[in-house]
Amino acid sequence: MKKAEATRLTILQKAFELIYIKGYQTTSIDDIIATTQVTKGAFYYHFKTKDEMGIAIINEILKPTLTNSFIEPLQREENPIDAIYNLMHHLLIENEFLKVEYGCPASNFTQEMTPWHADFNNVLNELTQQWTNVMIATIEKGKKKGLIREDVNPKQVTTFVVSGYWGIRNFGKLENSKKVYFPYLKELKSYLNTLK
Repeated sequence: MKKAEATRLTILQKAFELIYIKGYQTTSIDDIIATTQVTKGAFYYHFKTKDEMGIAIINEILKPTLTNSFIEPLQREENPIDAIYNLMHHLLIENEFLKVEYGCPASNFTQEMTPWHADFNNVLNELTQQWTNVMIATIEKGKKKGLIREDVNPKQVTTFVVSGYWGIRNFGKLENSKKVYFPYLKELKSYLNTLK
């Protein structure tokens, strides 16, 4: 990796960590520069604005993480009910990247930025659609294999599961504890079993 590429990646990674902890709007370019220890000139060489950097964080940090942590596990397992439950369990209990006290980074960006910034809205919507489309496809595949009832609506199930995930992440953030995740996971398992 060339020095300029490495510097850009460092800025994105360190800025993401800072934004994940503090929030996007309360993190200044000066905060990012101090954390990354690059010059202001180096920052502006790579990003014209803070928002350009924010979009790059979503595209270059969050999207690959989404693919590895949220999408590939759904595609690997044969049984969609197990795949969805195991995914949620892993994301809430085992995943090291997602911190209970800071919630879901995609959800945080969505709540903070989409009401007033169309570019953030577009990339975050694309990110969410990517995840929901894979979950819908996983459920549809399960219906074809006879693992899920024929009358189940994959889009409705996906909306319910994803919104539950985002909601319980916020409860975890409020309580600063994974304890709140366990009743959610228990109820999720019961719900998923009704789809058989």
